Amino acid sequence: MKIIDGHCDVLWKMYDNPRVDFYASDAGELDVTYAKMVESNIKIQFFAIYLAESIRQPVFEHYLKYINIFYQRVLKPGLLTVIKNQADLARVMSGGERGAILTLEGADAIQDTPLYTQTLYHLGVRMIGITWNYANWAADGILEPRKGGFSKKGKMFIKECNNLGILLDVSHLSVRSFWDLADTSTKPFVASHSNAKSVCNHPRNLDDDQLLAIIRHSGRIGMTFVPWFVGDKQHATIGGLLKHIEHICALGGAAHITLGSDFDGIDQWIPGLEHAGQFDQLAQHLSKYYKDDTIEGFLHGNWHRYLQNNLPTY
Repeated sequence: MKIIDGHCDVLWKMYDNPRVDFYASDAGELDVTYAKMVESNIKIQFFAIYLAESIRQPVFEHYLKYINIFYQRVLKPGLLTVIKNQADLARVMSGGERGAILTLEGADAIQDTPLYTQTLYHLGVRMIGITWNYANWAADGILEPRKGGFSKKGKMFIKECNNLGILLDVSHLSVRSFWDLADTSTKPFVASHSNAKSVCNHPRNLDDDQLLAIIRHSGRIGMTFVPWFVGDKQHATIGGLLKHIEHICALGGAAHITLGSDFDGIDQWIPGLEHAGQFDQLAQHLSKYYKDDTIEGFLHGNWHRYLQNNLPTY
């Protein structure tokens, strides 16, 4: 079993508390550690740059601080290496090292500055979610009361990311922003950590039309373990998560389902999925209902194919 997980907030915890050690065997503060990656055979982990609401005025330097943590305290030669292109991906998937993909959750501090976007690309950022839950210069998020879409500058940003080779993530976008991105992007996009709204009516989940659009555009839908995105906040289960998978499969999306745990971005957990060392629990539940090749797709294959097709060639 191999795992590719499309979203975690380890960098935020390490920024918030400099004493947190990704490689410590007793790093109880973290849901995702290197040891837990080994335990579940996570071959690739996406690491998000998420600037918490406590940072009232985000500036580009905040991104740089997170990126410095990523390169100095998360990556380690021979163990965990950054993936920037298709060659890096192939080397990780066929070799002994594990891979890390750097992502951005909220483009607030880019502030319509192409140099900033290009700098993030050069530093290894390979996927950007344009908003968190609220509005910024580029677009409205899902909890913004006015429920707007992309600004003119935001649509130019979509095209800039397409041209650079930065993947785009629609999780957290408002409904109108989602459709603006779907209409504007020339490249397949993803929802890195969102479930099916028909199964659990949470604002952060996606309705059937949105799910079908991602499928139609050859994108990916990352099943997330946030209990209140799965079902009843107090009684979410792995079985409940499988209902989202079943629903998306019924829409024709089996080849587009991936994982986006949101570990280290949550303070409540699904029993049996409390940390990154427990992906075997999910695999065991899936094995009751799906064939091995389909399960492999959910756990790593669907992400792998998407990255093969959409990461820069060099």
